[in-house]
Amino acid sequence: MVHAPDLSWSQVRETVLMLQLAVGQIEAALTESHSSVDVLTDSFTTMANYVSGLNAALQNHTLGEQPQAELRETAEQLTNMVHQAIIAFQFYDKLTQRIGHVSHSLDSLSDLVNNQHRLFNPQEWAELQQAIRSKYTTVEEREMFDAVMNGMPVRQALEHFVNEMKDKGDDIEFF
Repeated sequence: MVHAPDLSWSQVRETVLMLQLAVGQIEAALTESHSSVDVLTDSFTTMANYVSGLNAALQNHTLGEQPQAELRETAEQLTNMVHQAIIAFQFYDKLTQRIGHVSHSLDSLSDLVNNQHRLFNPQEWAELQQAIRSKYTTVEEREMFDAVMNGMPVRQALEHFVNEMKDKGDDIEFF
C-alpha cells in the first residue's frame, strides 16, 4: 500500500490498481448512462405520441368540455415527460464530467510512470492518488476510491457504488 510502503511495495502494482480504478469509474458512468438514455428514449417517444394526439384533437375543432380536459391532461403529461428528459440530460452531463476525470487521472498516471525520478517514489504515488481523489464530485465516488485503495476488489467496490446510486433514485446532485 502506497501510504505504508514496505519491501513488497511495487509501482507496477500501484499502476495496475490505478488502471483498475479508472476502468471501474468508466463502467460505473456507463451503467448510469444506460438508464438515462432509456428515460430519454421513452420520454421523447411518449411526447411525440402526445403531440400527435394534440394535433388530432385540434384538427377536430370540436373542443367541448371533455376534449378540453383531455388536452389539459395531455399537456400535463408532456410537462412531466420534459421534466424526466431534463433529469436524464443532467445525468448525461454527470457522465461526461466523470469520463473527463478519468481521462485526467490516466494522463496524470502516465506522467508519473513516464518520469523515472517519480516512478519509484511512494510519496509521488500517494500524491497522485490524493489528487485523483480530490477530483471526485460525489461522496459515493470518494467512498469507492477509498475502498479500492484500502484493498477492496474493484468489482466489489463497483457493485457497492452501483447499489448506492440505485438507492438514491433520480436525485440529481449538482457539482
